[in-house]
Amino acid sequence: MKDLLPIGSVVLLKDATKKLMIIGILQVKPDEEKIYDYLGVPYPEGYIGANNNFLFSHEDINDVIFKGYENAERKTFMDAMKIIYDKQQENKQ
Repeated sequence: MKDLLPIGSVVLLKDATKKLMIIGILQVKPDEEKIYDYLGVPYPEGYIGANNNFLFSHEDINDVIFKGYENAERKTFMDAMKIIYDKQQENKQ
């Protein structure tokens, strides 16, 4: 699993002019059955409706403007997510 940015991080995507703030990680778009690394909302506006949420992956990021808060609780969560992610990858093979 990739080293994902924490919630609250602000990024600028490639070929974009508007910054996004990350509000979710490892998000699934049901109609595509694809897992995206992040769910973001426009910064500084934040959540302004479901039509203004953006799914993207780490490789889409051009610049990390601000890195969000990290602590032991996040580390525990990420360790658990890695186990789930690894099991899903095994099942696909």
